[in-house]
Amino acid sequence: MGSTRARNEESGAAGNDTQMPVRIPKAASPPVLPPSTGTGNFGKELLGAKAYFVRDGWFKDIDIVLFSHVFDNLGVSWGSGRGTGAISVEYTFTGSSAHSAIRPWKGRSALDAVELMNMGWNLRREHLHPLQRSHHVIVNGGDQPNVVPKTATVWYFIREMTGPRIKQNFAKLSRTAAGAALMTDTETSHRIIGSAWPMNFNRIVAETAYDNIKKVGLPKWDKDDQALATAVQKLVGAKEIGLPDEVLHILGPPARLESGGSDDIGDISWNVPTATILFPSNIRGALSHHWSSAIAMATPIAHKGATAGAKVMAMTALDFYLQPQKVEQAWQYFRNVQLGDTEYQPFISPQDQPAIEKNRGIMNKFKPQLEQYYYQPEKYPSYLQQLGISYPTLEKKD
Repeated sequence: MGSTRARNEESGAAGNDTQMPVRIPKAASPPVLPPSTGTGNFGKELLGAKAYFVRDGWFKDIDIVLFSHVFDNLGVSWGSGRGTGAISVEYTFTGSSAHSAIRPWKGRSALDAVELMNMGWNLRREHLHPLQRSHHVIVNGGDQPNVVPKTATVWYFIREMTGPRIKQNFAKLSRTAAGAALMTDTETSHRIIGSAWPMNFNRIVAETAYDNIKKVGLPKWDKDDQALATAVQKLVGAKEIGLPDEVLHILGPPARLESGGSDDIGDISWNVPTATILFPSNIRGALSHHWSSAIAMATPIAHKGATAGAKVMAMTALDFYLQPQKVEQAWQYFRNVQLGDTEYQPFISPQDQPAIEKNRGIMNKFKPQLEQYYYQPEKYPSYLQQLGISYPTLEKKD
């Protein structure tokens, strides 16, 4: 007997970001469902986990992967061409310190190098493909103004639509850093924080999931759910259309490439037949990485959406478990059609290590403050009741 392994790799609100790698038994008569295990996903927004999992062999014996992500409807897609891949990388410059007022000419400013690098890359943008996305933050700009910064660090995300173009832009960015170091008589080094190949989903897995999406359907939203949704949409200036009443039709590759965000599920999708099931747990019109996207997560909207999505994932896993021929079909499509002439080569090297220290300071500061808000199911039937919030709350109290 083999086993089915389910890893909760993204402990998102209401369980809306999960990953289920599935190994199918070679023979099972009568069928016996195997046990499941789970681990947490680390550093999703850093793109800091799944490429390392793939590199270290976590998915070598997995037959299919069912991934999920929170969304405003229930859906699934196959193919590539939506969203980008990315390299998340820090560049550190090292110079020499000096007193900024007494003998600044004795110093070599690492911060000057960071600023020159950013200026150079901003000028380069005009000559990059329009679908690329690149952005940065300065994570270390020195200690205080009257000391010439000896060290400074800038953190970049470099995004593009294909693996080769990501590597090309990464090389251009590294040459820009080298030029900034040359202009300032400083030295530079870089460290990859994380990476993600562009997503490329399996048609057989997606179509199997879509059959179950049609069977499960959307949750039964009540008037309170709809009232909160339209209130949030009004608040953010979106169309006041409420929650959906029809599931999304399955999506194939777009007619034209669509730039956007990245997810390191992409690395897995180039190694194992994979599909992402979108959970209907948020409100259309809410902005990504914005407080408006957090409103629904403590409400029945998220709970109902997560329940519907979990049913689809479970039914799809059972389909592959009970019909092993589907697994073979998924792999045939994967090898003969899906990969095309692209060869997956990880952006990380065998020596790169996950940046497990990232956000440690934020966690150490805020985690103790958040403990009072941990849900206590033994005392309260719902989280909103624990918080003393009536549902739906549509206006700010005076």
